[in-house]
Amino acid sequence: MPVLSGLLLGVSFPSYPFIRLELLAWVGLVPLLLSLKQDDSFGSAYRKIWLSMFVFSVLSLWWVSLATLPGGILTVIAESFFLTVPFLPFYLAMRSAGFRYALLSLPFFWTAWEWAYMGQDLSLGWLTFGNSQANLAGMIQYADITGVWGVSFWLVLFNVLVVIYWMEKDVAAVRRRVLAAAVVLIALPYFYGRLVFGERVSPGDLSGSVRVTLVQPNIDPFRKWELHTGSDMMGIFYRITGRAVFREVPDLVIWPETAIPFFILDTRYSGYFQSLYMAVREWRVALLSGFSDIEYYHPASERAKSGRVKFDSTTGRHFETFNASLMMNADGRKPQVYHKNRLVPFAERVPYVDYFPWLDRFTFSLAGISSWGRGTDTPVMKFNTRRNGTVETANIICYESIFPGLVTGFVRNGAEFLTLVTNDGWYATSYGPYQHVAIAKLRCIENRRAMARCANTGITAFIDRYGRVYDDMPWWKEGTLTADVPLYRDMTLYTRFPDLLPKTSVAVSVLLLVVAFSGIVRR
Repeated sequence: MPVLSGLLLGVSFPSYPFIRLELLAWVGLVPLLLSLKQDDSFGSAYRKIWLSMFVFSVLSLWWVSLATLPGGILTVIAESFFLTVPFLPFYLAMRSAGFRYALLSLPFFWTAWEWAYMGQDLSLGWLTFGNSQANLAGMIQYADITGVWGVSFWLVLFNVLVVIYWMEKDVAAVRRRVLAAAVVLIALPYFYGRLVFGERVSPGDLSGSVRVTLVQPNIDPFRKWELHTGSDMMGIFYRITGRAVFREVPDLVIWPETAIPFFILDTRYSGYFQSLYMAVREWRVALLSGFSDIEYYHPASERAKSGRVKFDSTTGRHFETFNASLMMNADGRKPQVYHKNRLVPFAERVPYVDYFPWLDRFTFSLAGISSWGRGTDTPVMKFNTRRNGTVETANIICYESIFPGLVTGFVRNGAEFLTLVTNDGWYATSYGPYQHVAIAKLRCIENRRAMARCANTGITAFIDRYGRVYDDMPWWKEGTLTADVPLYRDMTLYTRFPDLLPKTSVAVSVLLLVVAFSGIVRR
């Protein structure tokens, strides 16, 4: 039964577009929970839980190993462990207050842990339970109130109701009440979705649109360092972009993550920068691009003394490199720069390396530069348009799209639409990139912002404020995609109070455990 739960949870997560099994998540926990009803020792119960979560993690995340086998193995092992954590208070509550009490407490334990885990340096966070429903747009529009945390809470609660219904075979009255509650859990999201899809956006909230061109160069990330120099790669982008700008006349052009894989803002590369600036002036558009950035620190600075930055013995300078993005306007203003805040554990930055610098040696380096520095803020980027004057946007870099709180920070700072630059080419033709697109849809729903998603090898797409893809292009194909992206200024309840539900879940979880241990509720 634990293996069955792992299988149901694994196949319910987004995969290829022609596979739609997300409804299995509604009952995916049921076999595991029923197996835990037995009066097992902690060791026996934990083995069941871990086995289920391990199968879940393998099915959902095996594709990470295509980029790095050690990293893929570590990811699956770590995720399967962290997914067991909500079951620890569940087991304690069960032993103290009974199985049904623990069942009804589980949605709070689960939601509280998912949120707490997401804030950790070691967090991958990909398998947030609510992410399994990302493609079921008609049923998750309430994420603009609760965020993905509400979707996770709803799913766990529905699973709990199914378990209680199964257990109470001989008590008709209980089964009727449970069935009625389950119907409500289905009806409320459905009718809220119908209401949202039929809404009319007020003129004060819709502030026009911008025309955006996404450039998908289709450069194999494993081979580009062998086959292309910096000049080669810039030439590819100049060629593709020049044709698209002439044909589509956009306000903004977007290049993918690390499209410029060298320190173009460093004085050593001033020739490349001047060339790019002249191209942007000629095109008369704004350019948003992923790039590699570097910052130098004076030896007497606190940053240099901390021991958390690198030292170049040949130049005698302390420095730090960043996975970053820049916005260039055609008017010659200084480029705006954003440093990626949330970095892939071990692949981009070893967790807790700020406190233990020697951990840096354990980075699983991919092609290119690894062991990045970490950004600390969420600035919006501004660019000029022909029709709407100055427009503000947020740039999310790749893996950051799985962090709900980070994205709300951009929107609260004024972003009128979202951009995402990524490179999913590490994962070949697996369904990893499709999962990544699906998760981005949730960020659009939570904040009611459209998104322009630019990927190196795909999937390049435009997503509306309801989490629906309205234009995309095939993956592993060179080309461009142009569309109008609507601009919005309104803020959802979730955007204003992103931690309301999870913090409430934390408080309720503590209260439930106190009650369980107090003996007020008898087994």
